[in-house]
Amino acid sequence: MEHRLDEIDRRIINALMDDARNVSAPTIAEETNVSPGTIRNRIARLEDHGVLTGYHATVDFERADGRLTNLFMCNAPVSEREVIARRTQTISGVINVRELMTGRRNLHVLAVGEDTADLRRISRALSDLGVEIEDEVLVQNEVWQPYAPYGADESARCESITDFVSLSGEAEVAEVTVDPGAPIAETTLERAVRQDVLDDDALVIAIERDDTVLTPHGDTEIRADDIVTVFSRDGIDDAMLEAFRSTGDA
Repeated sequence: MEHRLDEIDRRIINALMDDARNVSAPTIAEETNVSPGTIRNRIARLEDHGVLTGYHATVDFERADGRLTNLFMCNAPVSEREVIARRTQTISGVINVRELMTGRRNLHVLAVGEDTADLRRISRALSDLGVEIEDEVLVQNEVWQPYAPYGADESARCESITDFVSLSGEAEVAEVTVDPGAPIAETTLERAVRQDVLDDDALVIAIERDDTVLTPHGDTEIRADDIVTVFSRDGIDDAMLEAFRSTGDA
């Protein structure tokens, strides 16, 4: 099932892709203006939905032990490709298996061997599984970097994060992070509406705070760093979101 990402989720993925070993929830929280608890909760949710599937070390095996890294480009029968891919993972030395949506070279196998004789062993094991090795090449270097569209512009780094979803007609749902010093911060929803801080057409339908999601009521107090989900039948404009943004006086 596809899991829809909001801006906070995308920032988390970008940070983890950049350096999963050294980045921490408080660091990501500072970049996104939410609490560390919210970041930890989001990471757990991304893992539960299968978006984050693991955290892996990138190793230079030539420097580590003088070993050889080889990429085998193979043809596997389409009807058996998935099963063969799983079996390929059991071959000693195989570190990565990639299935491709193509007719030929539809299975890429990355393997590490002590020497060329060891790579020939892996090659024979692949052939025994019923795949045809069409080509192979020694890997000299591999560079990973985060997915740029999930990052943030420097100019927008300290701004509150807002994510929109358009529904039928003009209706919209927005997720907005409450800035410290925002007009609605430390105010109950009932008081915010009564004092015209919150637009009458804006309906707060959920509040994410640290590792919990709250069901809002009239006496629910909005706090700084809350992630508030707002619904409006007539659409959400900048004026409606001013309640959640810092006035600059705090």
